Amino acid sequence: MRSDARPPATSRSRRRSARLLLLVSALIALVILAGWIPGPIGTAVSVALPLLSVFAVLILLAVFLLVKRAAIPAAVAVLVCVIASAPALPALAAAPAQTSLTIASQNVHARSGSAAGSAADLLAEHPDVITLTELDAASRTAAAEILSAEYPHAYAVGTVGIWSEHPLEAGEPLSLGLGWNRALRVTVDAPSGAVRVYLVHAASVRPGAQDARDRMLEELAAIVREDPASRIVALGDFNAATTDPALRPLSDALELARPTDSVTGFTWPADLPLVKIDHVFQRGFAVSSAGTVRAGTSDHLATMTTLSPR
Repeated sequence: MRSDARPPATSRSRRRSARLLLLVSALIALVILAGWIPGPIGTAVSVALPLLSVFAVLILLAVFLLVKRAAIPAAVAVLVCVIASAPALPALAAAPAQTSLTIASQNVHARSGSAAGSAADLLAEHPDVITLTELDAASRTAAAEILSAEYPHAYAVGTVGIWSEHPLEAGEPLSLGLGWNRALRVTVDAPSGAVRVYLVHAASVRPGAQDARDRMLEELAAIVREDPASRIVALGDFNAATTDPALRPLSDALELARPTDSVTGFTWPADLPLVKIDHVFQRGFAVSSAGTVRAGTSDHLATMTTLSPR
């Protein structure tokens, strides 16, 4: 005798909820896949990726609790998140060397009055090199007054400046297609040998206006590719999240220093960091530590990176 009994209403409701969550999970996966598209779409997705990843994990857990066998398709979105986030995931630290080079870098938020406080706080960390971005004339002077005694070698152009314990050579401004100087190139005569440093303050990104930033990053990558130096560090405020497609050309030329002292390494906004837009790329080093520190009252956390020569 055939039974016409239907599944309990609770079971039907759970299945409907699971199907709805699976649909949302699929949409998240599609959005993240769209993040590989260069331009505004890729930039927007790269900023939202951490939040989308959290949603994907929560959906997976909810689907597992509702209908266990439906968790497998939900796991696809989590896998897509992991693959997309791979460049931003933490890395193991290499053993430091006697000739390691520690570099601090921070956007000091021009006209905020943070430069002196940032300089003092970074000075207390005793790095070999301190780099600051988003400088104006007043903040450059304020930082120099704090740093010049301990870091007598300095070079600044436009909105960027570098102070070093070690001699600096061959400094030159870089406009990177912007028409005014928001980047520089200089050689640090470090104990391990010459290190070419590129310091960048990329143009800001706003909805519908990111061409200037993209052009700067493209030109920087092109210059770095042609640079024969065996040891290179490119750092600063790139105004691009770690997974932003605009950073791919630079990531192909240099190696990103992934966080070793935290899970995310997020740098902005300082009070509740949600995205990492301040980066360190390098060639010829192993990363012995890469983390963030609070310095001054800037809206960016500072990056603190120790690099050991290979």
